[in-house]
Amino acid sequence: MVEWPLFLFAVLVLLATPGPTNTLVAAGGAGRGVAGAMPLLIGELAGYGLAITFWTEIVGAAASVQPSVLIVSKLAASAFLVWSSVKLWKIAGTDCLPGNGIAVRRVFLTTLLNPKALVLAFGIFPPVGFVSRLPYFAAFSVLVTVTAIGWMTFGALLRRSGMERLTLRGIDRIAAVVLTVFAVLVALSAIG
Repeated sequence: MVEWPLFLFAVLVLLATPGPTNTLVAAGGAGRGVAGAMPLLIGELAGYGLAITFWTEIVGAAASVQPSVLIVSKLAASAFLVWSSVKLWKIAGTDCLPGNGIAVRRVFLTTLLNPKALVLAFGIFPPVGFVSRLPYFAAFSVLVTVTAIGWMTFGALLRRSGMERLTLRGIDRIAAVVLTVFAVLVALSAIG
């Protein structure tokens, strides 16, 4: 059984590190403020919950029989991150979509394909059945909420920092570049 303090610490460290979901959540905070970005939390929680369950219950079983399943999954995640990056770059700084294109659906899909979910599923969550994993999911959900609010606040503070060069367009473009970097890293991990 996984020790609770170790589990909580590992989850917090992983969730606090920059990544594709955190990039979108921070950009959402920059575009809408913390209160306006709070619905994005629904997408993040649902994405992680489904992804961790999918990785552990389905992909884990399939990859033990056919290792290429894991490679194909990583390449699909990488392709989605590139698509998301291109879309965010194109609409950077515009008000054509709520939160400049950062909607609950995009956060959900990005989190669903986030490589952190793979690490959580196979490296941090205990290898127990679904029902036994529920208390860990509850604690995990609290930590997701805390770190997401932190990233939203970070994005909102960047926007309000008074830096003339740091416009919403600039924040969106930086977020697009970061998503592209993560896409490359995921693709390299699949083929390497």
